[in-house]
Amino acid sequence: MTGSNAPRHPHALPDTTAPLNVMGLMSGTSVDGIDIAMLTTDGITVGAPGPRGGFDYLPQEQAEIRAAFGQQLPSQAAIAAVTTAHIRAIDAFLTRNPEQTPDLIGFHGQTTFHDPARRLTVQIGDAQALANRYGVPVVADFRKADVAAGGEGAPFAPLFHVAMTDGLPRPLAVLNLGGVGNVTWIGNAADDLLAFDTGPANALIDDWMMQRTGASRDDNGQAARAGQVNEAWLVTLMDNAYFTRPPPKSLDREDFRPDRWPDGVTVDDGAATLTEFTARSVAMALPHLPQPPLRWLVTGGGRHNPTLMRRLSVALDASVEQVEAIGHDGDAVEAQAFAFLAMRSLRCLPLSVPGTTNVPKPMTGGRLVMPE
Repeated sequence: MTGSNAPRHPHALPDTTAPLNVMGLMSGTSVDGIDIAMLTTDGITVGAPGPRGGFDYLPQEQAEIRAAFGQQLPSQAAIAAVTTAHIRAIDAFLTRNPEQTPDLIGFHGQTTFHDPARRLTVQIGDAQALANRYGVPVVADFRKADVAAGGEGAPFAPLFHVAMTDGLPRPLAVLNLGGVGNVTWIGNAADDLLAFDTGPANALIDDWMMQRTGASRDDNGQAARAGQVNEAWLVTLMDNAYFTRPPPKSLDREDFRPDRWPDGVTVDDGAATLTEFTARSVAMALPHLPQPPLRWLVTGGGRHNPTLMRRLSVALDASVEQVEAIGHDGDAVEAQAFAFLAMRSLRCLPLSVPGTTNVPKPMTGGRLVMPE
């Protein structure tokens, strides 16, 4: 690309059978910012990873987005905040990586509402604005076809998890700890796949720290490490029918958020309790897995929290490893997944299957937006 403000308009879609240089964009339910990753892929094999970058939302953008949570019709201010932040992030990324020329963009957008029981899921952001600015096709609305067909619409990275762990001994589990936690269990057969949301991951911890201290997260798990678990509160948190519901199943970020936080709990004790809750929520997935995984590979921001990782190991009674142990950049995986899925969408390949979202059959999806 010759410059972020100099779009090039292709006359036609590229050959969809050849690998393309795809930019993946992901903003998770933790609302901390935007991940960008380049991936040269044919949508079947992972291919060659390119550079990645992380870009924070501005505080006002975070406020607009958080105000849209739970809304089926989010405000134009929230949509504009997501779009503006993504443009700022892409511009900065391309300035840092001037050699990169994306052929295609996979734009997840920001999830603000997710209720698959009513066949509704909302990811906001203006894909047309991105297509026009950068002069390349954009794939957006990855989850809507799945949900419309009766699927859970989440988790949505499992087919990428399968591709990125190709050749490793199985069964294994890939655990993503974003705002919400999700696990992908991968067996030995090609279709031996199960995925579902496990419960909150960083979301409740982040919300607690924001409400009590103004900090966006518990950096390095320091507050949780200093605190004591409030067992009475933990029992209340664990008393939720979601954990025994058979998978596939999915969550909205707000599903476990309390109407009010308990009184008389210190900042550190609250962080410790919510961190333990996340770990035990993951452990509640074990009875649903066909076999115990040989390995737990952890991706997402939660893997940077050493207190959470220690508590996970205890709760699972297993070793947990950052996905870097198999040569992948855990800060890039989610964005790479949506680059991979954008390519699959372009080729009309499945993005989800019954074992990942309970969709009735393998389902492609995504909405292709061309530059105007």
